[in-house]
Formats: sequence, C-alpha cells, structure tokens
Amino acid sequence: MRCPYCSSIESQVKDSRPTDDNTAIRRRRVCTDCGGRFTTFERVQLRELFILKKSGKRVPFDREKLERSIQTATRKRNLDPERVERLINGIVRQLEARGEEDISSSDIGLLVMEGLKQIDEVAYVRFASVYKDFKEAKDFEGFLRAMEED
Repeated sequence: MRCPYCSSIESQVKDSRPTDDNTAIRRRRVCTDCGGRFTTFERVQLRELFILKKSGKRVPFDREKLERSIQTATRKRNLDPERVERLINGIVRQLEARGEEDISSSDIGLLVMEGLKQIDEVAYVRFASVYKDFKEAKDFEGFLRAMEED
C-alpha cells in the first residue's frame, strides 16, 4: 500500500479489525520510511462494474468518487459517519446485486438520492441540486414543493 505522505510502498499493518457492519476490514498502517500513519479498508468486490455516462462514455466504477459525492452532500451535517458508510456500502451492494456489468450514471444518482432522503433532507436537496442541475432559485422551490407533496 503506497504511503499517502511520502509515496513509499513499504508499510506495516499495526491493527486490523472489521468495520461495524462487517463489510470491510479496517487496517491501521505505519510507513516504514517516514513513520506516517494511515488507514486503509479492504472490501469484497463481487464483480467489475462500469458506469455508462450521459455522454455515452463507459468508465470503471469508482467507489471513492461515490463516497466523495456523498461526503460533499453531507458536509457540515451532524451525521454519524458509520451511517454514511452504511449508505455507501448499501448502494454498492445494490449495484453489484443487479448482476449487470454496465450501470447508468443516472441509476446511481437515483440510488444516492433515495438513500440521502432517508438519512438527511438537507443532504438530499444538496445532492439533488447538482444531480438535477438546478440553474436558479425557482428550481429549488419546485423541487422542495414536490418533496413536501411526497
């Protein structure tokens, strides 16, 4: 595992334990060159997934990109990090369970919106504003009105 501080490929595992939902192994590592400490996660990958973008481009699924987009939507919200991690793991499991190699980016967006709606309405609206490409305030108003009707 490459050290995020000095890029050395030599590190030692100091501690390993399963995550709370038992879907990954959390490993605390120490770089043998610079002494930097960092955490890695080891997860099961059932199959290689690809994302079909709106442009028609086909790219490998990137769990970290999914995680970053959800973290952006939930930033400065008082949410339990484990709950957010369970949301991300749940979305990935749903994608893998489909049995399809190619998944549209819009399908992923809908799964994220569905999950965020369950855990935090502000994060849900934040994500929706990017996903649905809101251009002006009335786009928010219409979305919030529709949300209240649900």
